[in-house]
Amino acid sequence: MTTATAPARRIRRLPDRQTTDRFALHDLLDSELVGHLAVAVDGVPVIVPMGYARVGEHVLLHGSTGGGFALRAASARRPVAFSVTALDGLVYARSLFDSSMNYRSATVQGVLEVVPADETDAALLALSERLMPGRPAEVRGMHRKEVAATRVLRLALDDVVMKQRSGGPSEEPDDGEDHSTWAGVVPLERRWGAPIASGLTPAGTPVPDSVIALSTVNGADATLR
Repeated sequence: MTTATAPARRIRRLPDRQTTDRFALHDLLDSELVGHLAVAVDGVPVIVPMGYARVGEHVLLHGSTGGGFALRAASARRPVAFSVTALDGLVYARSLFDSSMNYRSATVQGVLEVVPADETDAALLALSERLMPGRPAEVRGMHRKEVAATRVLRLALDDVVMKQRSGGPSEEPDDGEDHSTWAGVVPLERRWGAPIASGLTPAGTPVPDSVIALSTVNGADATLR
């Protein structure tokens, strides 16, 4: 069973690829680590890649209290857009025109909010656990000065449009193409590589559990998912 939402915006080109499936949206956001935040600053568009985490019906972002553009946008209540895209494969058709990509993408529009001070620690922990699962338990806790120098922002998943494509190339037995030309899909698989210790890490230092869990799954490199 899926939960549908009524997005404020509709896709006009290939509208059949739009989905309002909330679970598909959550799956996309939970499978990626980086999105792109866009805002107009003094009439100039600015786009910045940022690590993020989904917590419930919000996307969490963080930045310095020193005056990053995201914090300024939040303070000024400027509308922003945040987009996330997963490329799942290349679709090889029998013409370049019909070739395509398999993908999932979502764009969230709204106004950034500053997470209240009494929720900052939990929000920073949620971000850290999403980006580096298990790592917070292996390192020292955050100094208050570090927390004070960081602002966590959140963007509600209220105004979202999601588009996706899956499957092989469009083809029909009588489409007039030469079917002796290969057509199909090349899936894209991303994997974490072997851990590389820092220069100041003493030789023989055990690799922590969080790194082992990320870099190996059943003896194979771990994917982002």
